[in-house]
Amino acid sequence: MTATVAPPSPANFINRLFFGYQNTAALKAALELDVFSALGSGTLDVAALAAKLDASARGIAALCDSLVVMGFLAKSPAGYALTPDAAVFLDRNSPASIASIHEFLASPEMVAMMFQDPAGAVRRGGAPGLANIAPDNPIWIRFARSMGPFMELDSKLVADHMSDPPPHRVLDIAASHGLFGIAFGRRFPDCRVTGLDWGAVVAVARENADAAGIGDRYDTIVGSAFDVDWGTGYDVVLLPNFLHHFDRAGCMKILHLTRAALAPKGRVAIVDWLPDEDRVSPPMPALFTMTMLLTTPSGTTYTGPELSAMLTEATFERPEIIPLVPTPLTLVLAQAA
Repeated sequence: MTATVAPPSPANFINRLFFGYQNTAALKAALELDVFSALGSGTLDVAALAAKLDASARGIAALCDSLVVMGFLAKSPAGYALTPDAAVFLDRNSPASIASIHEFLASPEMVAMMFQDPAGAVRRGGAPGLANIAPDNPIWIRFARSMGPFMELDSKLVADHMSDPPPHRVLDIAASHGLFGIAFGRRFPDCRVTGLDWGAVVAVARENADAAGIGDRYDTIVGSAFDVDWGTGYDVVLLPNFLHHFDRAGCMKILHLTRAALAPKGRVAIVDWLPDEDRVSPPMPALFTMTMLLTTPSGTTYTGPELSAMLTEATFERPEIIPLVPTPLTLVLAQAA
């Protein structure tokens, strides 16, 4: 039996070119209005939801119908209700809520970088970007405050993978929200954690450490990871979502600094978006390569074999590569040779 091939249609291009960023705008509006939390207690019709959110009925109807098409809401004669994904991740009353992520991912700075000159970024092989350009850029403070919930599960998974032997001193490079280091402080009562980042950013990590009850075991180092003294004798150095901001030369400098900071048999834990060697799968790590092209001067994603080669060059043993299921990130764990 011959398979039926759909005829060429412009709809696919329109959906991706136009409705792609319209969907981002709709989701941003829904999160700012707190639509998902409003529906957390049950189904509401347009009039009830509009009254609850102090919004127009016309606006709520258009927004919620779009969210149905996008798969975030379900629609019935009784009104709108949350889908399972929205209930878990977008209702602010859920313990797994990541509803704050729009404050960074759809921020004016990020949107401007993405749309300012994408063809130019392709021609040049990079963009001016915000990474490593200016200390305490407000965008990274916003990142630290809004993206922490998205990394909560990953940080716990990383700490759980590193319980043998239990670490006593951990250094978290580009700590940001601090959740990766804080997870070690929570998991290991005898562990002392140091977070390194720009001053205003690492202050957020300290706030989170205090809130987590490990403030008395949380130290900070202020400055650029390329310039400040890291200290020595750490059992673990964490590099979460950091190496993708740099080209290979920049990554090698960080890995050599990591090796020098570790105690004998210490370990480095890289958490990052690793595409397969075909570089078109899995979808999120594959697409993240383009994100780096549009937002950094020379950043990119690295495959497992590429990171393995860099770690070997920096005198680490062959790494273990551990997908952090069910999240899209991967842990690359290597011991100093």
